[in-house]
Amino acid sequence: MMSYWQLLLLVVPVFALIAIGVVVRRVHWIEGEAETSLIRLVVNLCYPALIFESVAGNAALRSPGNLLLPPLVGFGITFLGIRAGLLVAKMIGLHVGTGLRTFALAVGITNYGYLPLPIMEGIWGPESRGVLLVHNVGVEAAIWTVGLLVLSGESLREGWRRLVSPIVITLVLAVACNLVGITPHLPKVVTDAIHALGVCGVPLGLIMTGVSLANFLDEPRHLFDAKIAGAAALLRLGVLPLALLLLAKYLPCSVELKRVILVQAAMPVAMVSVIVARLYGGHPRTAVQIVLGTTALGIFTIPLWLRAGLAWLGL
Repeated sequence: MMSYWQLLLLVVPVFALIAIGVVVRRVHWIEGEAETSLIRLVVNLCYPALIFESVAGNAALRSPGNLLLPPLVGFGITFLGIRAGLLVAKMIGLHVGTGLRTFALAVGITNYGYLPLPIMEGIWGPESRGVLLVHNVGVEAAIWTVGLLVLSGESLREGWRRLVSPIVITLVLAVACNLVGITPHLPKVVTDAIHALGVCGVPLGLIMTGVSLANFLDEPRHLFDAKIAGAAALLRLGVLPLALLLLAKYLPCSVELKRVILVQAAMPVAMVSVIVARLYGGHPRTAVQIVLGTTALGIFTIPLWLRAGLAWLGL
């Protein structure tokens, strides 16, 4: 069993890369069009390469249980998180125009990419990433359908169209290569290039997360609201982790999926909620307050939930 301090040391480098992103933005090393271009590079090239490498040769993903159930779990926990967020937002007095729908969206989306990937690899090795990445398809589906419907009132058809992305296309291709056994026969130059791009995905993505957060630090007095931050932290870092650990304990699923649910239970709010709020008529300041608050507390709560979950679930 890993100790709290071992788990904390596993988490600290992840947050250090985010802090580096904040610094490089503040000293103007990355700004303007460069910021947008680098985010596109990560999302459309480096992250898909990481997905392909993690999935295309992963023996655990040849089991139907690790291909079909994880996306359903990802969609379900995101949907339930958003619905719970709506209830809590109304309880603390938020309404449309002051952040009610953005609050629900933000607390419903746990960090499902750049934070859990290095944590899972650190605990269980790189082969553990595959099921997480398949699970994330369901999270993406929930964000671009349920999330957008809650936030902006777009139609379900418009939400589903957004799922046609390099990430989903790469995942489908990687699963196909894995199932038919093509991956070992790919030219070495191709797999080496994919590996090189994939290695860049997580660190560069974390740095760009910090760069994005830095854009909101010019007005620090707007970055904290006790009512919003407190309610979000209680729900996202207190109540929902308990629900997810119960799900991991009693859901009849593979060990690999239980590990994914455990790590997701420990995660703070995802930065993507800020981006979605900015693009689709939400209340970005509310999303930033929630992201910053839960992420800051997450430095300390992530190891606590991981340690408790590892012991209770026997993982």
